[in-house]
Amino acid sequence: MRLHAEVRDDMEESEEWAVMSSAALSPIIGAAAPAPRLVVGYALTKKKVKSFLQPKLLLLARKNGISFVSIDESLPLSEQGPFDVILHKITRKEWQQVLEDYHEEHPEVTVLDPPNAIKHLNNRQSMLEEVADLNLSNFYGEVCTPRQLVVSEDPSSIPTAVAMAGLTLPLVAKPLVVDGTSKGHELYLAYDVASLSMLDPPLVLQEFINHGGILFKVYIIGETIQVVRRFSLPDVNTYDLLNNVGVYRLPRVSCAAASADDADLDPLIAELPPRPLLEKLGRELRGRLGLRLFNIDMIRELGTKDRYYIIDINYFPGAWLFCYLVIHTLGLSSSFLFSLSMQNLLGQTLVPAKCEEYPSYKSLAF
Repeated sequence: MRLHAEVRDDMEESEEWAVMSSAALSPIIGAAAPAPRLVVGYALTKKKVKSFLQPKLLLLARKNGISFVSIDESLPLSEQGPFDVILHKITRKEWQQVLEDYHEEHPEVTVLDPPNAIKHLNNRQSMLEEVADLNLSNFYGEVCTPRQLVVSEDPSSIPTAVAMAGLTLPLVAKPLVVDGTSKGHELYLAYDVASLSMLDPPLVLQEFINHGGILFKVYIIGETIQVVRRFSLPDVNTYDLLNNVGVYRLPRVSCAAASADDADLDPLIAELPPRPLLEKLGRELRGRLGLRLFNIDMIRELGTKDRYYIIDINYFPGAWLFCYLVIHTLGLSSSFLFSLSMQNLLGQTLVPAKCEEYPSYKSLAF
């Protein structure tokens, strides 16, 4: 999604990273590496490889018996491997068909995740439909989705469509399609209806909900749930609405650099969503979406204690994949130590939302 006449050059990928990753996967001369207990084939974009398969992390995985092997998309998948797991985030239809055919021939291989399940998260209209159908109002809180409007074409029709839908300003504008690029995560905030025609469909318009400037990223990894706090967009008051006009492009929010876990916050704003609510929500969405690796962007409405809104769902939650793999291959005690190592490597503070596996560490954020 772009404002009309907005031009931005695409970011160039560095070839240096391919050399670093290759070196991290190569045997260390004179070092005895254990035979891999788990072979993970991966088909990822260069950007995802750069952000996820960090050399130090690859070395740590290898020491724990996990081997990552790059899948060559130019070769038949059946001629590569063997794999225990295939990890992918390629959106091309041709690749999805290749993967589906491969899984039919090799049902013993775990595919994270099935392409036909992922596609529901590639469209912001369909991604929240499953949430809207949930009824968790009597389960430690209420989980809602913001009122939204899908605009497919003709930007000049947006003001009329917004008025007919009865949406309240300000409105957050997001691209309708999530294509795995930075473009799919662009955000705009519209303060007045007339300026909405500056936007370029297809897009989704969501009512902005004041939430104290804090967003909860809820990571669903199999049956494990983890939560981190992130700084988000500041609240909008009446003064802001009266003194601002136009559509403003917003900075990228909720990324790791915006961590709010160590910030001095109002306890009512910083309080994490109740663990039973998140566990119930995780179970429901895993079943409805058919996914094992995803995260939810959730906010708590300002002035309420238990009214939450899900504003986005994303497939493939980055480095959290390692938690999933280790939990299911090395055992819980090892996964706990491995998570601590991840924190040191990635600089992320992990706040447990499910502590039953670690009764001795309930007060420790990892």
